[in-house]
Amino acid sequence: MPLTFSIITCTWNSEPFLAQSIASVLAQDYSHIEYVFVDGGSSDGTLERIRALQRPYVLVENVRGGISNAMNAGAQVATGDVIAHLHSDDYYLRPDVLSTVARQMESMDRGWLFGRIARDVGGDLRSENFVVPRYSPQRLLRGNFIPHPATFVRRHLFAQAGGFDTALKYAMDTDLWLKLARYGDPVQLDEALAAFREHAGSLSTSNRLAAMKEDFRVRLSHAGWSPVALAMHYARFLVRCRSALASEV
Repeated sequence: MPLTFSIITCTWNSEPFLAQSIASVLAQDYSHIEYVFVDGGSSDGTLERIRALQRPYVLVENVRGGISNAMNAGAQVATGDVIAHLHSDDYYLRPDVLSTVARQMESMDRGWLFGRIARDVGGDLRSENFVVPRYSPQRLLRGNFIPHPATFVRRHLFAQAGGFDTALKYAMDTDLWLKLARYGDPVQLDEALAAFREHAGSLSTSNRLAAMKEDFRVRLSHAGWSPVALAMHYARFLVRCRSALASEV
């Protein structure tokens, strides 16, 4: 039996970008797709666009409590073998993304997979601006290099790992990847699978520092209590905070 995918898209007044995200899913050359939408109470035409779909879909409405809770809610109703969270302003780059992922996950017999993204900046697609390391749990603990829109997880493994921590506002991705790492290595693809849309001004100094502080707490919770490891994580945290502050000057 071929792998089935549940593509979960969380929405909240997402109408301006949702059409492109939906089109990228409908364009896939892989037919075994369940489409799940989780909406937080949209009032801008988002729900009308979803309901106009000429294909089966699942819609969970009025889900409150933040993005982690919404993503978990989508996973709870999903029935596919593999789940992927594609946010309403992100999109797949090619029609063969899901068929490529299915082929790789089946041939490698792994529980999860991640590829790369392109950055959509005002409609201009740009490559990632860093050198991606080869995966290891130790490298992941030093810094998150796994992009959310290009990550695919077997549903039973997502449940086994406990899903997203709803107490986290920024570092829920990092926390989940580190939990998944306990169950085995992912397939790592070097090709870009999805576009991540960057919004101007979305990362102010205040929430960037808050995100770094939360990320630091998450890493400490996974790092154990080795004095050397704790000192290294604290040093990286200070360097990143100084860099963030300097970039805002």
